[in-house]
Amino acid sequence: MSAKKLPMRQLRAILRLKFQQSQANRAIARACGVGVGTVSEYLRRAGQAGLGWPLPDDLDDRQLEERLFPPPPAAGVPRTPPDLALVHQELRRPGVAMELLVLEYLKGHP
Repeated sequence: MSAKKLPMRQLRAILRLKFQQSQANRAIARACGVGVGTVSEYLRRAGQAGLGWPLPDDLDDRQLEERLFPPPPAAGVPRTPPDLALVHQELRRPGVAMELLVLEYLKGHP
C-alpha cells in the first residue's frame, strides 16, 4: 500500500460499496479511482477493526483513522544480538539454512 492514506470520504465510499451494495473489489477500485490492492488492504483493516456498514454515527474521521491505523506497539526489551560465530558453525552443518536459524532465533527471542 502506498505511504499516502486515502481521504476518509473515499474510505467511507469503499465501505459503503462493499457492505451496502455488495460490489466486487475491482468494481469498487474503478468507482473510487484506486487500485484493487488498496481496496483489499482497506477492507482488511476495516475487518480487523470490526468495522462494517453503516459506520457508527458518533465515529468521526479522526477516530476512524485511529481504528484503521493504530499506533505501532511500544518498543519492548531490545533483542540480544545472535552469536555470529555459532551461526557460521551451524551453517556448515548439512541441511541447515539461514531461514531455519532465523526462525529458531525468533522463537527464543520474541
